[in-house]
Amino acid sequence: MTVEIRVPVLGESVTEATVGQWFKKVGDAVVKDEPIVELETDKVTLEVNATESGRLEEIVVAEGEDVEVGALLGQLLAGGAGNTSAPAEAPPEEPAAVAAPATPAPAATPPAAAPSSAAPALPAAQKLIDENGLNPASITGTGKDGRITKGDVLEAMENGGSSPAAAPTAPAASAPAPASVSAAPSGPRSEEAREERVKMTRLRKSIANRLKDAQNTAAMLTTYNEVDMGAMLDLRAEYKELFLKKHGVKLGFMSFFTKACIAGLKELPAVNAEIDGDDLIYKNYYNMGIAVGTPTGLVVPVLRDADQLSFAEVEKGIGELGKKARDGKLSMADLQGGTFTITNGGVYGSLMSSPILNPPQAGVLGMHKIQERPMAVNGEIEIRPMMYLALTYDHRIIDGKEAVTFLVRVKEALEDPQRLLLDL
Repeated sequence: MTVEIRVPVLGESVTEATVGQWFKKVGDAVVKDEPIVELETDKVTLEVNATESGRLEEIVVAEGEDVEVGALLGQLLAGGAGNTSAPAEAPPEEPAAVAAPATPAPAATPPAAAPSSAAPALPAAQKLIDENGLNPASITGTGKDGRITKGDVLEAMENGGSSPAAAPTAPAASAPAPASVSAAPSGPRSEEAREERVKMTRLRKSIANRLKDAQNTAAMLTTYNEVDMGAMLDLRAEYKELFLKKHGVKLGFMSFFTKACIAGLKELPAVNAEIDGDDLIYKNYYNMGIAVGTPTGLVVPVLRDADQLSFAEVEKGIGELGKKARDGKLSMADLQGGTFTITNGGVYGSLMSSPILNPPQAGVLGMHKIQERPMAVNGEIEIRPMMYLALTYDHRIIDGKEAVTFLVRVKEALEDPQRLLLDL
């Protein structure tokens, strides 16, 4: 029986995707629920799994091509016997058995050693490994049966824990190789070496379009302030161990900033509003978008009803969303429905910047690096841990007085964290 592989429903307002990678070739065996093809939308990357076991009979849409929801991607022959990885490795073993028929034991040894020399990786993880020249043996797999997941590869890349796969094989190269390497710098570089043309991913195109639309549509203006982080740092230092012991999560800055923003949004509802045609929609719920940088681009997963969450629940929720973003496991629902966004350029060392709105939201708060600076305190100069804050807002909805007041309220709450606990 032939089973069609079609583009699934991708989510609200998402009508098309790009075929990122086929994990199987025509004729390959497929197991039910195994990923067959990866699709890139303008928000997330998702895998299409096999609905039946069998053999991949046909690939209709090639990698890099755009498809609409419901489009036919390929066909699967259910129950059909396909090519597997085991037969592919059999030929190298057979000559060894012929050359040494009296010693069958050594011939059986290489297959047993092969898995240990190269840890098994899921298709999406293997793609990242190949693209970045990583050594899978240096990556610890956390998936089922120790398989390497996409998240394992991304974590290894962030920690610098992976070594280039080519490094161990370089000494084994033939003698002419070093000569060609040494000769390369002496001649002029080719045009191919000077430039590299790479097709934009759908996510990158989406980011570019949304940011440009925000500039073209909203009347964006940014107001700045600075906050003394001393009280918050002292509070965290005093309670971080007890907080971690009780809740199983670290007490970070994001829970304080989230709670401070919610307090400001409740007082100044225009900052939590949006424009819909000729109407203003004031939202009495607080879904906080938390910008997260990933190897494929910036995404903004949403922490829903954050006003109803405790500090620990906020920290856990943000941690889970961040991990899903880095692992490429965010769903469409994780990215929809935000009413206000917080972005932290400080993690990259930014001292000050002007964030761009995330439409249709009317406000975005930019956090930055904590920098010790000399400040005048009660007529004396003190060295204080200071952070610049930036609020970019849609001036069509929010007046300057409302924007400045909101940022002052955030500043007051952060400089006196007890206000958040007392709802002041």
